[in-house]
Amino acid sequence: MRPILKRNNFVLLLSAAIFILSLITSCKSTPASGLENGDLLFVTAKETGLSGAINNVTQKQKSASFDHIGILEKNNTGSFVLHAAPKGGSQKQSLKDFLKDQADDGQRVVVYRLKPQYKNTIPAAISKANSILGKPYNFNYILDESSYYCSDFIERAFRENQIFRLEPMSFIDPKTGKTNLFWEEFYRKKNLKVPEGKPGCNPNGLAASDKLKRIMELK
Repeated sequence: MRPILKRNNFVLLLSAAIFILSLITSCKSTPASGLENGDLLFVTAKETGLSGAINNVTQKQKSASFDHIGILEKNNTGSFVLHAAPKGGSQKQSLKDFLKDQADDGQRVVVYRLKPQYKNTIPAAISKANSILGKPYNFNYILDESSYYCSDFIERAFRENQIFRLEPMSFIDPKTGKTNLFWEEFYRKKNLKVPEGKPGCNPNGLAASDKLKRIMELK
């Protein structure tokens, strides 16, 4: 009888271990843990290429440099990021896929949140963002009504409540005091003048808003 008892004890212990492991697994945090509806997801900038060129002329905070932004929509069907990206234009993407795309590009996501007194603007902003999905990406970075770039998409979402504001764009390299060479070539190839001083916005400018507070970096 002893071998049978030992075997039964072993089975019971194994079953308990499996049960505890399943509880631990089920309690693991998800990408949406700690996030709230309307959170703004800023993507860190790269040092080279278009990302580096954007950051060169727009960075406002020493501790932060961003080249992309989206707004989080959490509802009873899941968590989604509304954003305008070069691949796909203005779109609604699952949070999981959005985070994977950034990780695959070697970029990180930092969460900013509207301060309490401005949170009442979030439902209208998300409604507006959903209403302008499907527009192509604005590769000229000059405001128009037929296409949007990332910060433009977010500014428009909140425009009714004036959470963000358009500012004169600058393409001046702060180190040289002259137009950044990347942007000179960028607009020359498009047969366009560098839109120095034209109204616009950028992720670094939005992140510097006093209406936002930095919450965390997603891991």
